[in-house]
Amino acid sequence: MRVKCVICDKIEAIEDESLTAKRLRNRPIHTYMCNNCNTRITEKTNARINTGNFRLYRTKSEKDEW
Repeated sequence: MRVKCVICDKIEAIEDESLTAKRLRNRPIHTYMCNNCNTRITEKTNARINTGNFRLYRTKSEKDEW
């Protein structure tokens, strides 16, 4: 299966029976990122977290007393 990276537009070939290929076929909302872009984003995110200025805003789940 040929896939295109969302960030760098690099075209790669992945196995048709792989889990990534299955997710891309069955759920079109999922996008593909190449390994280089994925590691780069992971490193930069971890560096931002380590500075202490990074805040992850998540919705608070309300507990139902029922």
